[in-house]
Amino acid sequence: MALFAADYRRNDAWNPVSLNRIAPTVIMTGSEAELHDASGRRVWSVADANTDAGTPEMHRKMMAAGSLGPPRSLPVVVAGRPVGTLVVRVPQGSVSTVDKEFHSSVNRLLVAGALIAALVALLVGVYTARRATKPITELTSAAGALAAGHRDRRASTVPNNEIGQLAKAFNTMVEHLVKEDQLRRAFTADVAHELRTPLAILRSELEAVQDGIRQPTDGVIRSLHNETLRLTHLVADLEALASADAAAFTLERHPISLTSTVADTADSLAGRFDEAAIAVRTDLDMVWVDADPVRVAQIVANQLTNTLKFVPAGGAVTLTLHEIDGWAELTITDTGSGISADDLPHIFDRFYRSRTARADGSGIGLAVVAQLVKAHGGTITAHSTPGHGATFITRLPALRQNGTARTARADQRPTV
Repeated sequence: MALFAADYRRNDAWNPVSLNRIAPTVIMTGSEAELHDASGRRVWSVADANTDAGTPEMHRKMMAAGSLGPPRSLPVVVAGRPVGTLVVRVPQGSVSTVDKEFHSSVNRLLVAGALIAALVALLVGVYTARRATKPITELTSAAGALAAGHRDRRASTVPNNEIGQLAKAFNTMVEHLVKEDQLRRAFTADVAHELRTPLAILRSELEAVQDGIRQPTDGVIRSLHNETLRLTHLVADLEALASADAAAFTLERHPISLTSTVADTADSLAGRFDEAAIAVRTDLDMVWVDADPVRVAQIVANQLTNTLKFVPAGGAVTLTLHEIDGWAELTITDTGSGISADDLPHIFDRFYRSRTARADGSGIGLAVVAQLVKAHGGTITAHSTPGHGATFITRLPALRQNGTARTARADQRPTV
């Protein structure tokens, strides 16, 4: 329409000769067109045009276009007034068929692309999901194996994220369970061993009396009584150990003077040390702790009793108590035979008895001490040179004298 309007403006009227220049443009679309002036008189037609562009029918065949559509009247407007009407018949499908084929091709490509993208996304999602859930699946499997009693399974700790940390924590827990199971088995075996000897003696003595091999003399009765006492002491030690294991849940803690507790405990054992001709020396500063006084007294008493097995007559035991960097540090040093390098790592193990001990014991006393110290948030260490005595250092968090907690220096925190 713009071409026809421009031609009219140029000539200020409809000029068939000038309009023939527009004819090739119309003919190449395969369209038929004729122009009427404002009065409705036909002034130009494509069929009458003299041009080398061929005919509209030829171009329709070249484009494989369909038949002509119905005529459409399009007004030609110049300077706001109608100056004529263009009646045009456009081939059906000449443009729309191409558009449809193009659109159809585009749609097929879009559908195919969407399907491929969805398939790729699905495969990537499945791979990512399996990779993300693999550690969880392995952890679940390891937990199931643990529940079934298989403690040799471990979870993979490959991912360095929260799942990997969880797997590490799980493996640590399994290691602790394995260790606890080993300790339980060893504990059961040790208890059986400790009970076997006195029970065997009691049985043999009683059977000998029953068979008439031995008479129930005072000596036999005394032997039976001694073995009964030995069993009683063993049961008491086992009860103490069980109590120490549960001490963290049963401690009756409150601010106490550790100085008074240590001094009172040493005084209560003074008679036994006098009988053994062992001197007890003290150097105690005033130190307060938040602790169970009964359990703390047991910690001190067990250590002092243990020295009686190693310190010969004429020896000495020294107790010192000081506050060092927020810790109440109790040091018990003796002049005994010392602890061998082989025995030293095991002195806090249950039922462990050094070969240098002068008297029989259950081997539970120091194990109870270690448990009680740990329950109070402290540590205990031992140092010794064979032939030069031993030193036990117990550290507990100290309090100010007004009962408030001190802050222990991190670099001074002792390790077991």
